[in-house]
Amino acid sequence: MQGLVIKSTGSWYTVLDSNNLKYECRIKGKFRMKGLVTTNPVAVGDVVDFEPEPEQETAVITYLHPRKNYIIRKSINLSKQAQVIAANIDLACLVVTLASPRTSLGFIDRFLVTAEAYSIPTVLIFNKLDLYGSEGMQQLASYIAIYQNIGYRCEAVSALNGDNLTAVKNLLTHKTTLFSGHSGVGKSSLINQIVPGIGLRTGIISDFSDKGKHTTTFAEMFHLPFGGKLIDTPGIRELGVVDIKKEELSHFFPEMRQRLNTCKYHNCVHINEPGCAILTALKNGEIESSRYDSYTSIYFGNDSRG
Repeated sequence: MQGLVIKSTGSWYTVLDSNNLKYECRIKGKFRMKGLVTTNPVAVGDVVDFEPEPEQETAVITYLHPRKNYIIRKSINLSKQAQVIAANIDLACLVVTLASPRTSLGFIDRFLVTAEAYSIPTVLIFNKLDLYGSEGMQQLASYIAIYQNIGYRCEAVSALNGDNLTAVKNLLTHKTTLFSGHSGVGKSSLINQIVPGIGLRTGIISDFSDKGKHTTTFAEMFHLPFGGKLIDTPGIRELGVVDIKKEELSHFFPEMRQRLNTCKYHNCVHINEPGCAILTALKNGEIESSRYDSYTSIYFGNDSRG
C-alpha cells in the first residue's frame, strides 16, 4: 500500500492512503538519503509504502519513495544532528518578525540558502504589522528591499488584525506549502486566520528571553479548503546549513550566482581573491553587506543562533 505522511511525532507517523484512510505507522529498517544520518528518516510530505500489521490497528513503513526536494536543518548545538523539516514541497513560507521575537537576517539567509539548494521557491512573510511604529515600518521597508531586490517575494501581514491575509491565501492555493520560522513569530495564529476552525494552539512570548514558546510540537500537514496542503512545523530556534560544499555556496545566493562567470578565476571563493566580481559588487553597494556577512559566516562554519 502507498500513502502520504501527514503527521510525524518522532517514532510514529500518520499516513494517508488514496482512500483518505489514516494509518498509524512505525518504521521498519533504516532509511538513508545520500549517506546523511538524520534524526527523522521519514518526514511529513514523504510518499511511502506501508503494510498493515496482522491483527493490529497499526502499520509498518517499508519503503521511502524518492523525494523531489526537502528542507533540512542542522542543530547548532554539540550534537550537530540533521533533521528533515518537510519533503516534496512546492513552496516554503518563512514567517519572520522584526520584534517580539526578532528574526535575524542571518537566520533568514540560512533558510533561503537551504531552500535554494533544493530549488524550493520561498516567500518571506513579515508578521506582526500591528506592533510597528513609524521607526519599525522604516526598518521593515529596508528589510523587504534587501530581499525583493534579489528576487524574493515578501508579504507584510498581521495575523492579529487580519491585514493582507488574502495575499497569503492566494500563495497557498493548489500548492503543498511549508510554514516555518522561529517559535513565537505567529505561525499558528496566521494559519488559524487563513483556515478558520483549524484550531492550532497559540502561545505567548517569554518576557525574560523575548523568545516564543513551542506551541507546535510536531510536524503536520493540513488539507486546505480552498485547495492545496499546508505543512505546519515546530518553531526553529537554530538553523545550521547541511550538506552544501563550500565551493558551491555562492550558487545559492542569487545576487552572487548571476556574477560568478565574471570573476577573474573560475575557482574564486569570493573571500580575498584579486579580480573577484562579488567583492567588487559588494564594494559598489550592489550586494548587501548583511548578505555577504551571511555568506562568510556559513562558509567558515560560524552559524549563529537566530
